Amino acid sequence: MSQSAVPGRDTVYVFLGRTDGDRPAAARRLLRRAGGALLGRAEAEIRVGRDAAGRPLVDAGDAVELPVSLSHAGGVVVVAARRGGGVGVDVERRRELPALALADRWYAPQEAAWLRGRPPGQRVEAFLLLWTAKEAVGKALGRGLRDGGLRRPMPVPGGPGELLRPVPGAGGLRVGHPRLPAGGGGGGRAGDLVLALAVDGPADGVELVVD
Repeated sequence: MSQSAVPGRDTVYVFLGRTDGDRPAAARRLLRRAGGALLGRAEAEIRVGRDAAGRPLVDAGDAVELPVSLSHAGGVVVVAARRGGGVGVDVERRRELPALALADRWYAPQEAAWLRGRPPGQRVEAFLLLWTAKEAVGKALGRGLRDGGLRRPMPVPGGPGELLRPVPGAGGLRVGHPRLPAGGGGGGRAGDLVLALAVDGPADGVELVVD
């Protein structure tokens, strides 16, 4: 993972920004920024829309569509984009919640048991790491959390800054929790956010740029 792209590698861009009360406008700005960065066109030439399933679409008016993913939490919006294949992103704000009860309801039994084995002060963080991973993987697969997505098994999370790890039973899909910039990328304090990124491909073949 890096803060700058390496020539010849599959670059995944993750852009964070504040919504400033207008989430759709903030999302469009970041999607155009991602399109400009990866398609090599002026941001004014980038078109932003949605497909029949409501997923964001980005192109420059030609046949090339840019794989993108969008998430928001509170006053923060996040866009992930790459040219090399599928991508999914999800973000949540850290907050108090009944982690064990929610895990018993929504997660596979082995994940709920793993969460219960965590120290009490770490359970909310662990719950959000799993939740964002499931959301990001669902988006990368193009299915979201439909068809039992919350029970889709995830690799045990290592915490913010971990490398991408293989997702069981999902082919070459990997998921991780990239470390965010100290300033939160314009979207608030990084310590307030839990962000997961899912990509299709080997971990050592992906260069991550977070801005």
